[in-house]
Amino acid sequence: MNLSHWRLVATGAALLSFKMSAAVLYVDLNSPNPVSPYAGWTTAATNIQDAVDAANPGDQILVTNGIYQSGGFGLVIPPPPVGGGFITESNRVCALKAINIQSVNGAAKTFIQGYQVPGTTFGTNAVRCVYLTNGASLSGFTLMNGATRIGGNGGGIFCFSNATVFNCIISNNAAYNSGGGSAGGVLSNCTLVQNSATNGGGAAFVILNNCLVISNSALNMGGGAYSNTLNNCAINNNSAKLGGGAAFSTLNNGMLAGNSATASGGGVCYSTLNECLIINNLAFYYGGGAIGGTLNNCTITGNSASSYGGGVDGWPMNINNCIVYYNTAPSGSNFGLGALNHCCTVPMPPSSVGDVTNEPAFVNVAGGDFHLQSSSPCINSGNNAYVVLTNDLDGNPRIKGGTVDIGAYEYQTPTSIISYAWLQQYGLPTDGSADFADPDHDGMNNWQEWIAGTDPTDSSSLLKMLAITSDVSGLTVSWKSVDGVTYFLQSSTDLTTQPVFATIQSNIVGQAGTTTYTDSTATNVGPYFYRVGVQQ
Repeated sequence: MNLSHWRLVATGAALLSFKMSAAVLYVDLNSPNPVSPYAGWTTAATNIQDAVDAANPGDQILVTNGIYQSGGFGLVIPPPPVGGGFITESNRVCALKAINIQSVNGAAKTFIQGYQVPGTTFGTNAVRCVYLTNGASLSGFTLMNGATRIGGNGGGIFCFSNATVFNCIISNNAAYNSGGGSAGGVLSNCTLVQNSATNGGGAAFVILNNCLVISNSALNMGGGAYSNTLNNCAINNNSAKLGGGAAFSTLNNGMLAGNSATASGGGVCYSTLNECLIINNLAFYYGGGAIGGTLNNCTITGNSASSYGGGVDGWPMNINNCIVYYNTAPSGSNFGLGALNHCCTVPMPPSSVGDVTNEPAFVNVAGGDFHLQSSSPCINSGNNAYVVLTNDLDGNPRIKGGTVDIGAYEYQTPTSIISYAWLQQYGLPTDGSADFADPDHDGMNNWQEWIAGTDPTDSSSLLKMLAITSDVSGLTVSWKSVDGVTYFLQSSTDLTTQPVFATIQSNIVGQAGTTTYTDSTATNVGPYFYRVGVQQ
């Protein structure tokens, strides 16, 4: 009796374990005998939604070749902010559980087709291709001809924040509001092509990894992307009123090429770009390459604007460690408004900080190769404080030789650790032989002169402490200085202690000729010792 009881318990446990394991459900458009739960190809569902309805969280749905354009799910959503009742939003596939939907043979052979209302595209009869909840995933499909209700987002696919989409083509979809191709979620290794929306013709509110965003359009902002994060993506030939390629987005290690804006920001508007190539974009008014935002270590070339700022324009705008060259506009061919810091551009920007005007010496402009030649003045000429990513646009280490290069590509085998533009300015060789030489015999070698911003050919130009004067307010320290360099001042009252010196003031902005600082703590007999250094 006890043995029989044990067997019953063991069998029950085995059944419970079986039910909790993930199942595989099958979908075949031409299945002759669809029987739930669609556990094999001989009983496969004929539309994807039937299999989704039968699945449990954690299950996988395998879909074989075909154009899936029947079936669907009416999702009831709350009313819009002003007036109206609850709305039914139609989806060809609606996954409200964390399941994995995957094609057998990829996007070239497996299609999910929505529905666009003839003549109006949008409305209650429109059908989006796919809707994914948190934890759900979709892989290996072409999503095409989907649309939203009036006011809807994501014509091809709508995702919750941690839904994922892999290896899909999202094509010819439309959203009334944002995200013609996709809204929300994370997309990897996808192509978004010929989608449209009011904002974000290709995608909106999405994280995109290794994606191609091409030939999408937006009525207002972000032809390719709106309010997205894009990593290692190419955004090409998109169009919008503002931000032909992207708007209000963050782009890392990406390319924007051939985009256009009927107003401003041909490539991008009001976005943050790190290690990006911005080429051959067009704006009808301002900012052919970019308008507004922040650009770090980007190459902006070959762009044009019909009015002002062929390369970059707009305020607020910060352009750091960037090459802004060979752009065109009737006024401000390379730049209009904006702060350029440690950039390669022409003419010299107003209030320039570390900018150079020498031609950047690209490998092959006509051939579209914007890597740096070994003689480029951009090598070692940037500012490490503006480096955001550890790799350049090629995926190579971002800093070689100690100081970051200007532009999207880091030259990997520099022979000098000094800015090539600085060496060339003084006729010094860039092969490393001059780095620690002291041609003007002032006691400072060329590397020290470069850091200090002094002239290596003039022995009177050096960082040097001058007289110290005293009054009731303390001791006033002065030193030979240059404009545009930031200094720190240290002091000591006992040279036998460790550490000897302590910083009493940093971020002292240098003045042309002489800079002074009053140590208000030095009011007794002393002694007091001081030293000054360049803050990097």
